[in-house]
Amino acid sequence: MLKFQVRKLVAALVLLDVAATGVAWIAAYYLRFHSAYVLSLLPATKGIPPVSHYLLLLPFMAALWPSVLYFHGLYQLRRGRSRIDEFFAVLFSVLLSSGLTLGAMLYVRVYYERAELWEYSRAALAIFIVLDLVAINGSRALLRRALQRRWAAGENVKRVLIAGAGTLGRRLAETFLAHRELGYRVVGFIDDRHTEPVDGVPVLGPLGQAMEVAAQYRADQLYIALPLEEHAGLVQLIRHVSNECVDIKVVPDLLQYATIRADLEDLDGIPIISLNEVPLRGWSSMAKRVMDIVIGAVSLLVASPFFLVIPFLIKWKGGKGPVLLTQERMTLDGKTFQIYKFRTMIEEAEAETGPVWAQAEDPRRTPVGVWLRRFNLDELPQLLNVVLGDMSLVGPRPERPPFVRQFKERIPQYMLRHRVKSGMTGWAQVNGWRGNTSLEKRIEYDLYYIENWSLLLDMKILILTLFRGFGQKHAY
Repeated sequence: MLKFQVRKLVAALVLLDVAATGVAWIAAYYLRFHSAYVLSLLPATKGIPPVSHYLLLLPFMAALWPSVLYFHGLYQLRRGRSRIDEFFAVLFSVLLSSGLTLGAMLYVRVYYERAELWEYSRAALAIFIVLDLVAINGSRALLRRALQRRWAAGENVKRVLIAGAGTLGRRLAETFLAHRELGYRVVGFIDDRHTEPVDGVPVLGPLGQAMEVAAQYRADQLYIALPLEEHAGLVQLIRHVSNECVDIKVVPDLLQYATIRADLEDLDGIPIISLNEVPLRGWSSMAKRVMDIVIGAVSLLVASPFFLVIPFLIKWKGGKGPVLLTQERMTLDGKTFQIYKFRTMIEEAEAETGPVWAQAEDPRRTPVGVWLRRFNLDELPQLLNVVLGDMSLVGPRPERPPFVRQFKERIPQYMLRHRVKSGMTGWAQVNGWRGNTSLEKRIEYDLYYIENWSLLLDMKILILTLFRGFGQKHAY
């Protein structure tokens, strides 16, 4: 039932997004070619095309738009996603889809005959982007409001009773409360250890009275969220209520084992639970790689003047030694690669000490190196690593193998950060956890990034890097 409700909501969102995009496209046509005000500003020098010509593009848009929205996570249920985050996700999706559409137009016009079939007004496309952004966000807001009104009125609401008021049960209740659009209402908990309300949700009785409580509060579904140590109670509870007219759902207690996220797989009918599945697989990985190549190549071009000036400064004020250094770092699945950096320390800085972390006022730094590190300019050559595929623009910062061997022994879940490709910048870095700061907090932010990855989150981190990533006090 839960999967069915989610699928219904996703199907409604897809249809709504396609309808909103179609309406925005046609409205953009009429505004561009039949609005006296717009025509006075932008005369239609090539004449006014028939509306049927613009209708021909709708099937292409109906396929492209949901695909891009999907890759931005707009058809996934996520607790804590704010309306602002959704707005920017829609904005990036509309811009990317429109860019792909414009690229397809130009490609057809250059390489194929009858190019007039794909000749559309760029002014109409610009108007459409604004209208589509408003239409998609507005229609989604109206859908949420309509669903919430139905839920508040008690229409088609499933009343949920949760067995277990521990960590797992509370998390389940919070999720239901965060996604009221699914039409579920938590009536309360049943639990042997708790009697007082938990997070505002009442405890209605002990596990032994599950049948009576379910009948009294007209529960449609019973979610059993007991810890593993209460397995015997779980079996007894299922036997107790199995003959009642209530759907029984068992939530496996994987929180103490699931290190990133759990995913259910099927092996010829045998359910298998993967405890540390990451979202960066398949199409998601390919989309991230395309973004790395495109933005990485453009960034290399933009940063090319620095590649001329910085080597000169290093040779002039940096003492003896090469301009460019390579170091062994660890990345995806524990593999190592050679990272590129501009030299910021004296030659053979670790000849006597071996690998050590840089400290504040580190005497090994050259005068130029101080400023290169301060503004992260020493890391510019890593754009080459990004384009070559050694690392990504966004991800956990790569560490040197000697440090990895130290940290994995004393920091739980440290190696999980290597489930994705390392990056030039990351969620931890833009939140101030870089350099000689708490490793535990850095791992916490890295794992959050891995679990919640999306192209939108990558774009958000890249934008924040421009504002927060340079001149940090821990950059030494």
